[in-house]
Amino acid sequence: MAGKKLRRIDFALREDETFIPLIGLLKATGVVESGSEAQEVVTAGLVLRNGEVETRKRAKITAGEVIVFEGFEIFVEGCD
Repeated sequence: MAGKKLRRIDFALREDETFIPLIGLLKATGVVESGSEAQEVVTAGLVLRNGEVETRKRAKITAGEVIVFEGFEIFVEGCD
């Protein structure tokens, strides 16, 4: 992705949440169109979590983490 500008998405966890499953985050931010697409891209190793490939579909994504997928950079924040 060198030289390619990533589109930033800020995502805030709900007040009663401490995490969101990775496939849920991809769906909630609209970077994929369906849950099955989310599962496919994660399983294929196309998603980075804090700079490392993440292949666990239900990985618990918490505040402070950064997810990168196809030109999108998702910053997960806690509820303020």
